[in-house]
Amino acid sequence: MSLRDELNAFREEYQRTAPPERTALYDRRVKELKTRFQVSSASKVGEEAPDFVLPDVAGADVALHAMCRRGRVVLVFYRGGWCPYCNLQLRAYQRLLPEFAARGAQVVAISPQLPDRSASTLESNRLEFTVLSDAANVVARAFGLVYSLPDDLRKILDSLGKSLPSVNGDDSWELPVPATYVISRDRKIEFAHLDVDYRERCEPAAVLEAIGRLRDAE
Repeated sequence: MSLRDELNAFREEYQRTAPPERTALYDRRVKELKTRFQVSSASKVGEEAPDFVLPDVAGADVALHAMCRRGRVVLVFYRGGWCPYCNLQLRAYQRLLPEFAARGAQVVAISPQLPDRSASTLESNRLEFTVLSDAANVVARAFGLVYSLPDDLRKILDSLGKSLPSVNGDDSWELPVPATYVISRDRKIEFAHLDVDYRERCEPAAVLEAIGRLRDAE
């Protein structure tokens, strides 16, 4: 089953079981975000990827430039382990991790969660790739991916025990738009995909195909 199939199946089940007013609100807010989010401001193919140093789940610093020296880097920006769509996405990348490695690519996931929350995400999804914590969305902001949740969505997350201040360690209620980038050894962006609708994600197989084309062109 493809990631798209898994996402669609989850969404259909959620719409069947969740309060109708909540699903309607989510639909409205996604539609509004699509009209106001500046996709053109996000990092693009051909640009140099913003360099960064972020902590992994063990607290060790991980630098983009250092990873790039070892080969292509697949950066996956996700909202957090509290988001079921994110967990489906991360597990899909984990399933194809050997194929990414065979193509000389490293998968790295980034969210604004605190390191201990990132560690829980890694453990619960049995991830074997690097998971980094981007406090205050500093790196996501450099890539042009950050937006702020409206008050009504904040209240819903609070009621569900998913308060972002406790998950992310700040009061901004900001999240990254889910996005996937392939970064070359010289830190150039070779592939870019973002989803303003958080219920949609880049198919890992599409990223593998892109890497294959890039390798063939070398």
